[in-house]
Amino acid sequence: MTGRPATVTPLRPRRQCPECRRQSDRENYPFCSARCKSVDLNRWLTGAYVIPASEEEPSGPETDDEG
Repeated sequence: MTGRPATVTPLRPRRQCPECRRQSDRENYPFCSARCKSVDLNRWLTGAYVIPASEEEPSGPETDDEG
């Protein structure tokens, strides 16, 4: 060894839990606990979170003008 203390670089930066804002836990990343992880999953499964999509639908199948 060179006499320098060994430093370990974490695999993931510590962040705040998206649910309660406490520091995240390695086992439940990015959440702080299994409870916060379950609360977030429940919101996705019940439809509380929605990914926005365009309201317009295609008018029909597109045709090629080659031919």
